[in-house]
Amino acid sequence: MNRIIILPVLLPFATAVLMLLFPRRIATHRLLSLLSGVLLLAVSSLMLWSVLDGGILSLQAGGWAAPFGITMVADTLSCTMLTMASLIGLTTTIYSIGSINPKEEHNLYHPLIQLLLMGISGAFLTGDVFNLYVWFEVMLISSFVLLVLEGRPEQLEGAIKYVMLNLLSSAIFLAAVGLLYGMAGTLNMADLAVRLPLLHHPELLSVVAMLFLITFGIKAAVFPLFFWLPASYHTPPIAVSAILAGLLTKVGVYAIMRFFTTIFILPETDFIYQILLWVSALTMATGVLGAVAQYDIRKLLSFHIISQIGYMIFAVAIHSPLAIAGGLVFIVHNIIAKTNLFYLSGIMRQLTGSWDLRQMGGLYARYPLLSLLFLLPALALAGIPPLSGFWAKLTVILAGIEAEQWPVVAVALFVSLLTLFSMIKIWNEAFWKDDPREEAHRDSGRHLHELSSREKIAMAAPVVLLGLLTVLSGLWFEPLFVIANRAALELLDPSLYIKAVRGGMP
Repeated sequence: MNRIIILPVLLPFATAVLMLLFPRRIATHRLLSLLSGVLLLAVSSLMLWSVLDGGILSLQAGGWAAPFGITMVADTLSCTMLTMASLIGLTTTIYSIGSINPKEEHNLYHPLIQLLLMGISGAFLTGDVFNLYVWFEVMLISSFVLLVLEGRPEQLEGAIKYVMLNLLSSAIFLAAVGLLYGMAGTLNMADLAVRLPLLHHPELLSVVAMLFLITFGIKAAVFPLFFWLPASYHTPPIAVSAILAGLLTKVGVYAIMRFFTTIFILPETDFIYQILLWVSALTMATGVLGAVAQYDIRKLLSFHIISQIGYMIFAVAIHSPLAIAGGLVFIVHNIIAKTNLFYLSGIMRQLTGSWDLRQMGGLYARYPLLSLLFLLPALALAGIPPLSGFWAKLTVILAGIEAEQWPVVAVALFVSLLTLFSMIKIWNEAFWKDDPREEAHRDSGRHLHELSSREKIAMAAPVVLLGLLTVLSGLWFEPLFVIANRAALELLDPSLYIKAVRGGMP
């Protein structure tokens, strides 16, 4: 069963290579992408079931025992994240069929989506710090090309900001990797967890931990390292924005969660949790304030990505079983709700011809079902019961109260109110008020009535599916929390991870 771990990396890679053999056959690309998405979701779900049933899986490439070979590890956290990435990859492929005109669809679009999924899968499954760097670079390259694929000036401007800060992050990451290897003589995560407590370089360990925090902080878009995100996420096609919004920053959060529960669990690095605590509060506050000020719906939702990342970082900073479990529940909820809101914004653009909320209106009167589908992720994002966001926020806030972190808890509650305010703002502008351009000429690209029935279904199906998951994960919260709690216990007891990778090695 351990050999299945390589499949989430090989499947999208093989699919991308196969697509490149048929460079101008967009219909073939779409079919292959759908097939790969279904298989990847099936494999990741099977891996999650296997881990929950039998414990952590590990694979040593080439038969080289850890720490000498390339190690891949599947525990509850990585399998949960992988399953969510597979789900979003599949829904984005389906949504792209309706939202992107085949005549305008670039022949590299689907191969790049597959390579992005390969990088994300590799980052979740790797058990080696240097290979994590490699997978981050795969994600960076594929996401950068997706951002500039259409070649519009605003895309180039946003992508330059995106790549410059992320290249800085990569340089810091590489420096941290070099220092860590020089100190410990290994980059295997399980081996590092054993060796680092035996080293006598507390000052250098603190420096290395801080370098990793900066690196992953840039990837996760935490305060004050988030400026690349709102400058770039509103420029590509909305399907690209959706998959980037749902997954990329979560890989950074995953890395922070993994490193500061498995590797850097030393007295010399305890200061990291205090930094994370205040960074989480500032990330929540600045993100939501940026969102409240926006009228471009893509920019508004982009700032909300930053704000919601703050709750996840808050959970890591508290560092208790309840907090880590709540943080993972929050990640799952946010991936579903945030991606869905980007999908919905694309449909709203098709209907109104504008991304500007001030130019929208009348959607509730004309499309009541669309209005309901918008309310589900919007209210979940704001934490309204009984939707998934309510339980996610409640768990994190209860963990904060348990840890007596009253100032950050107060910020989290206040940010929830502002999140609700910004969602009401979208509702009032786009759905409730009269259409301000009813008699005006519209330059809207492809109106919804210009789409075929197949394209309409392709855009609606992911929205309905993710909306149902938002409701179901709220109404049946316990199974999700059981999985999250299992992941938290594994993270906070690294001996389970170490034993799965190193076996009986001393």
